Amino acid sequence: MFELYIFYFFAAMMLLSATMVITVRNPVHAALFLVLAFFSSATVWLLLQAEFLAIILILVYVGAVMVLFLFVVMMLDINLARIREGFARFLPIGIVVAVLMAVAMVMALKTVYLDAAHLDVFAAPAADYSNTRELGMVLYTEYLYPFEISGAILLVAIIAAISLTLRNGKPNKTQNPEEQVRVKSKDRVRIVKGMDTEQKTS
Repeated sequence: MFELYIFYFFAAMMLLSATMVITVRNPVHAALFLVLAFFSSATVWLLLQAEFLAIILILVYVGAVMVLFLFVVMMLDINLARIREGFARFLPIGIVVAVLMAVAMVMALKTVYLDAAHLDVFAAPAADYSNTRELGMVLYTEYLYPFEISGAILLVAIIAAISLTLRNGKPNKTQNPEEQVRVKSKDRVRIVKGMDTEQKTS
């Protein structure tokens, strides 16, 4: 019963923080609320005995992606008024899409997990059960080809992103630390002699 209360608490916190992500005006606050949503989701996954996914969510998304996102948001000069221009106009469409997604999720869960014949999936696992080992066995045996195809798609996406950034053909300005270390004062400073600094008056 205590675990059920914890589940409802973090589920409500996740929904509240996800709502605040799309309603707050400051993008930094939105990113922080998204971090809170990730932590709440990781806690729910821990309750569902998916420890590996919970740790990956915290390490990858909270520890890397969101830190980078916060760094970019705080370094850029974002026009907040322009960001909020189309919020009210697209709000009805967003509500309709959210309702349709919620209905689809409820229908999927009702037909798969809430059936009496599938209640055994919530049974307690054995003492030597490893969620990480089971996930690895399924990922690299049954879903090996989809996993490799997704990796190839991500590689193509990375190459395409690099190609799009270099499409203008601008030369890259890079530094050579070796040449900077070997530089001497005569290469940087030029002393000009023989210049008359005083103006001659007639």
